[in-house]
Amino acid sequence: METFTMSRKEAPRPGLLRHCLAGRITNAAAAEALHLSVRQVQRLKRRLQHFGIQGLGHGLRGRPSNRRLAAPVYAHIRRLMHTLYAGFNDSHLTEKLRETHHLNVSRASVHRLRVALGQPAQRPRRPPLHRSRRPRASAIGRLVQVDGSPFAWLEDRGPALTLLGAIDDASSQILALHFRPTEDLHGYLVLLGHVLQQYGVPVALYGDRLNVFVRNDPHWTVAEELAGAQAPTHFGRVLGELGVAYIAAQSPQGKGRVERLWGTLQDRLVSELRLRRVTTAEAANAFLPEFIDAHNRRFAAAAELPAVWRRPPPHVARLLGCRYFRIVARDNTVRLGARWVQLPPGPHRRSWAGRRVEARELVDGRLLVFGDDRLLAALPGPPHFVLRPRRSPGNPTGLVERLPVAPPPPRPRRLAPSRPAANHPWCVSIRRHLARKAARTYAGG
Repeated sequence: METFTMSRKEAPRPGLLRHCLAGRITNAAAAEALHLSVRQVQRLKRRLQHFGIQGLGHGLRGRPSNRRLAAPVYAHIRRLMHTLYAGFNDSHLTEKLRETHHLNVSRASVHRLRVALGQPAQRPRRPPLHRSRRPRASAIGRLVQVDGSPFAWLEDRGPALTLLGAIDDASSQILALHFRPTEDLHGYLVLLGHVLQQYGVPVALYGDRLNVFVRNDPHWTVAEELAGAQAPTHFGRVLGELGVAYIAAQSPQGKGRVERLWGTLQDRLVSELRLRRVTTAEAANAFLPEFIDAHNRRFAAAAELPAVWRRPPPHVARLLGCRYFRIVARDNTVRLGARWVQLPPGPHRRSWAGRRVEARELVDGRLLVFGDDRLLAALPGPPHFVLRPRRSPGNPTGLVERLPVAPPPPRPRRLAPSRPAANHPWCVSIRRHLARKAARTYAGG
């Protein structure tokens, strides 16, 4: 009977209870030493008297739990883990079992089942590293973190894509997601357009030092040297028009909220895309709104926070693009690369030739020409258009910068050659030579 196996917590109980039965210590002293109540100590004393050490164990020890999963349910979950939900993590699989298959199982049960099957964890938990906490923004829309993540989002079913994302710093709410082949200006302008259309204008953006956001080139024009600062990028000009500040992070840990978002999406979003057999970027972008709604309901902060979104300006779509300055040609056309726009006559059929106008190439492909603070002409965009900067941000006008150069010194005037006189020695010797040559010719004939 003394072979009863006890846990480390239960090991001191027999000795203290025997001392209590012998009257050496009180029930209160035994309860304090065992971290139990006095009534529980009295129960354990009665069990020890009637059943010995075996009575100190729990009555259900060694018996199967009444809340265990039934064998058919166990087999069904096991089959789903190997087929439909292969690669899902424990929490994600638990949600799918509840929502889709109406199986009310806990995450711990799924975890025990996965361990019993010998399957490794999808995202192994690591011990946390020490870091200084940065407080969240005090209001929704005060700080929006943006970033891009190249990853095999479609695995081997489709092309390699980069996911661009924007997340609110205060509430951890996903504001917008967009798939692109690469991390480029076109994708970030589309992402910004989604945020402006659905929420409004934020106070500041927080991202890395990508050349789409900040200038990384060492080139300075004369105007920039005189101003003491480099001109902003095309994306920076759009933020300047909207009145949005940009904060460049010095390390990935600085924008940790969006970096942690990629870890979640590379697990959950990849599994959802696999579940729906998505193979193209168009189909993946079409699924993103549904995924964002489900993610925000599950992970966004539930606390009621004030919102500081600002109303977007009218015709905000005209701001999302690149700006260039051009000189109107003699035939009243404005050319931008291979594209050109015909300008209509001005007031009183005035010509625009020689005027300096602004050409905007928008993210939707439209080409707009502005002059005298009004829209002069517009050209619709071609299909499958991708916005790419045509000029460097340091020279947005597209005009060659010319420095004042001193004119070259005048060339010395060449005088007309003078004809020598008839009695000049050169002329006399030449006449004598010609006479002798003619005499020899006639003598030989």
